Amino acid sequence: MTQSTKKPNQESNIEDKNVYVRMPLAKINFILMAIAGLMIIIGFLLMLGSSSTPEEFNPDIFSTRRIIIGPTIAFLGFLFMGFGIIYRSKKDK
Repeated sequence: MTQSTKKPNQESNIEDKNVYVRMPLAKINFILMAIAGLMIIIGFLLMLGSSSTPEEFNPDIFSTRRIIIGPTIAFLGFLFMGFGIIYRSKKDK
């Protein structure tokens, strides 16, 4: 019979070290992602509106709010989402 070279205390030290594993995203990342999500939702809400029908033309489908402002805010929200995911605070570096 061979004996294990591990000491009983060694095993518990390894488990204690695993408790303090760092999360890949910090609290600030989740805050930035929430802001980006709100920007995306606001952009899509700005694009909402009634459509044209064969019987009646709705000129509002070509409004600045629906074809420029809404998509721009949604696009910036998607870009900001990427930034929120990769952002690292200065104290983490």
